[in-house]
Amino acid sequence: LKHRRISNPPKTNPSPRFTWMRRTALRRLTTTPRVRKVAVIGAGTLGQQVSFQAALSGFDVALLDTTEKRLTTAKQAHERFARLFVERGEKVRAWRVPAESSLSPQAALQRISYTTDVDEACGDSDLLSENVPEVPAVKTTVYAELHAAAPSHCIFTTNSSTLLPSDFAAATGRPERFLALHFANPIFDGNIGEVMGHASTDEAVFEQVVQFARDIHMVPIRIEKEQNGYICNSLLVPWLNSALWLVTSGVASPHDVDRTWMITMGAPKGPMQVIDVIGLETVRNVFAHWGEVIVTMPRASRCSPTPPSWTPSSRRAALASRPATPRPTPPRACTTTLAQPS
Repeated sequence: LKHRRISNPPKTNPSPRFTWMRRTALRRLTTTPRVRKVAVIGAGTLGQQVSFQAALSGFDVALLDTTEKRLTTAKQAHERFARLFVERGEKVRAWRVPAESSLSPQAALQRISYTTDVDEACGDSDLLSENVPEVPAVKTTVYAELHAAAPSHCIFTTNSSTLLPSDFAAATGRPERFLALHFANPIFDGNIGEVMGHASTDEAVFEQVVQFARDIHMVPIRIEKEQNGYICNSLLVPWLNSALWLVTSGVASPHDVDRTWMITMGAPKGPMQVIDVIGLETVRNVFAHWGEVIVTMPRASRCSPTPPSWTPSSRRAALASRPATPRPTPPRACTTTLAQPS
């Protein structure tokens, strides 16, 4: 057979999508320096988990909170996590690692220090994970204190559930070294790390945080533009909001809302149980903030329509007075065991 010469097609400018893919691929090949010392700010539910997971992965960790009582509670939680690792480590996603990367829970406990002194926690840290309540005024005040104590090279990350990095970039005093690293709860089984910058975040810093997420055995999820709630909570919050509206409007009891979801979707937990795992205070803060924001917005600008009988004050009151939801008995056909909240 004779070979026919095929002329090259005319050159065209690559599409924006192709350009973005190429830039992203090159960016992911970039070698970035590793983080060594981590400061975790806030010893609540997620602060406890983040600090233990970072220490388990070989990092020195300083856990900072305002009272010794909260730090004692966190230390007890860490000891419980270490026992859990021994009992079911192979079944937990974030703890299933290659044999050559063996994890030692006892060594992890030795790597964690506990302090109420901001200078002691942040003085020599390379990366900081902020896990304070979802109250904008509180976060702004905390960032100012942390900036004064942390070295200039330290990367600040926020684990905020629904607030944007750009809301606090100026308060950190280092906007180019500030971004979000968001964890799901519990982070050991829901082992994702959603990485989201803002307009001023340095690209190399973004890559360092992506690598850090990998190093602590999270699956890094790149959020390419700012979004309240990232991916995880953009899906989760409307679901919880719908469940809360069904209860506070008198449509159904928390028990029946959970039973309906568990039976129809084959899920191990219903939305009201998920609220108990997250914590009523966190959920109340999130909905209180967005309730005040949404009612001042034109309806056309809202992400989703608000139920007609909903008001922020009634929602807050219902959340504050609601007792812990009893766990419904799973249907007989469901073989999934309900996980105990950590």
